Amino acid sequence: MDRKVGLFSILFLFGFILIFLHPVHGDLSYTVPEETKSQYVIGHLAKDLGLDAKRLSARKARVETDDSAKRYCDINLSSGNLVVAETIDRERLCGSRISCILNYELVLENPLEVHRISLQIEDVNDNSPLFPNERISFEITESAHKGERFPLEEAHDLDIGRNAVQGYSLEANEHFILSVNENADGGKSAI
Repeated sequence: MDRKVGLFSILFLFGFILIFLHPVHGDLSYTVPEETKSQYVIGHLAKDLGLDAKRLSARKARVETDDSAKRYCDINLSSGNLVVAETIDRERLCGSRISCILNYELVLENPLEVHRISLQIEDVNDNSPLFPNERISFEITESAHKGERFPLEEAHDLDIGRNAVQGYSLEANEHFILSVNENADGGKSAI
């Protein structure tokens, strides 16, 4: 008798686990440029998941986030599109991290379905590089040798990758030239 109860308990537990895990479906990934305006279409959620957009409202479709962060995207229940809910400032949200990903879940009821959504925020060139001081002065004596170098402080840019500082230039001048060094971290500095 104990063996039958034990076997029944194991089968019941196994069945419960299968039912519990069943509602979670595959991941979706989208990329959106930062600074896009509200209602910008990120992707066609309903189409990508093979869902009927007309049934989203009846199934109480909603986008949820794990943490208490702002919800930067939402679902348009009439079209099934994933849209920008609030303008995203990548630098404010992720700082200088190379990867900036927001994770959400699309939850549908009757029957319960949960779809994970990853939203990669793409950097756009929306910040100008700035030197620590607005004005840079050098005192170069008459005894300075031809080819002598004078280092400049590096300009800082909140953008990353190809949108960060790519080079420095000096207005043409017969007396001075500008050399650019590439640092180990990929940054550039002027000498």
